[in-house]
Amino acid sequence: MNARLFAPGFKARPWWWEAAEPVAAPPVDLPGEAEVAIIGGGYTGLSAALTLARLGHQPVVLDMEPIGFGASSRNGGMVSGALKIASDDLAARLGRERADRLVREAAGSFGFLEETIAREEIDCHYRRSGRFVAAWTRKHWDAMAARADWLAEITGGEVRMVPPERTREELGTGHYRGGMVVEAAGSLHPALYVQGLARAAARAGAVLIDRTRVTAIARQGETFRLTTERGTLAARALLAATNGYTGEATPWLARRLIPVGSYIIATEELPAETMARLFPTRRMISDSRRVLNYFRPDPTFTRVLWGGRASFGPTSPEQAAPVLHGFMTEVFPELRDVRITHSWTGNVAFTFDFLPHLGVHEGIHYAVGCQGSGVAMQTWLGHRVALKIAGAANSETAFDDMPFPTLPLYAGRPWFLPIVGAYYRARDRFDRLAA
Repeated sequence: MNARLFAPGFKARPWWWEAAEPVAAPPVDLPGEAEVAIIGGGYTGLSAALTLARLGHQPVVLDMEPIGFGASSRNGGMVSGALKIASDDLAARLGRERADRLVREAAGSFGFLEETIAREEIDCHYRRSGRFVAAWTRKHWDAMAARADWLAEITGGEVRMVPPERTREELGTGHYRGGMVVEAAGSLHPALYVQGLARAAARAGAVLIDRTRVTAIARQGETFRLTTERGTLAARALLAATNGYTGEATPWLARRLIPVGSYIIATEELPAETMARLFPTRRMISDSRRVLNYFRPDPTFTRVLWGGRASFGPTSPEQAAPVLHGFMTEVFPELRDVRITHSWTGNVAFTFDFLPHLGVHEGIHYAVGCQGSGVAMQTWLGHRVALKIAGAANSETAFDDMPFPTLPLYAGRPWFLPIVGAYYRARDRFDRLAA
């Protein structure tokens, strides 16, 4: 391991876990039956369990790892609603009315997350920080500007463009060509948030059972029989909330989700003046590349957290760290000698149409696919699918029962990712050269 790159005591695990490591709970007996079984103990499953329990139902959440062990405690802690969904071609693909409904509802997930944090008194360093989307090229800036007014109108939040010559007002680098400020965005500590959500669900009456992998599901009349490593469980309703960790127990869903590894590093602590120079507005940052970078100051404003697609194949945190460090120093050359204290990875779930999906297949409910932007959306979709299960929804959700595409012969193992990733990286390089 490169001693000059890695700080003494380097850890190949999330920096977030220093304050909130997911730990196995005391053993809980597996009940023989449940009113609602939920597979997956992340944001989606816990939000669904919380809503169901508050409606008087008795959900049981099953996870193969400690609750919150997956992406919910590993992500960048960047909160937004509609940014990933409000793509340039959405209206062309779905029609303006459907596109507007999707974006409006996605934007509402941001407010729902804020309400959840406040109502359940979850201490997770939440702050409405806003986000700066940095333009990789002037053409990207023009595309952002063309949809800024629509995005502001549809979300109800302020959206404004920052011209290239004023980039340093938002970000301490000359690497980008201006960008877009979206005020309806925030930041939090994801591991503290998922732990707070778990406590809220348990207080409401949900049963949380970890270290219990579901290996098979069988339908027996109106009941589902779940085979686990610890026995069997019969459930009258079933929700698959496994997202980037969807496995063989739900093959239909696995064929429609693309698990993609995302990688993050944390730097050693930096001087206050350096942090103020790099992040003068303390916003969350992402860029407009197809293979994007996303980065931010940590909640204590003492170090940089930098994320991106270091690889499109199996890669260890130690191998990913130098790649991400290289991405970071392209943007912030002054950090060239700054060392890394933590490096980690986790799966997010993409879909073939780049949209989240909520629905039912052969009686199994699902809520998945937020393309790596799920802190608010997965919390919202968990709530909405719970209302559907309980028969308590007083309105339809725009994400319900949309066509859910897959590819012929695809079974959940994305062999094509290295090819697609290389193509997108080449497109990004060409865009920059052409500019």
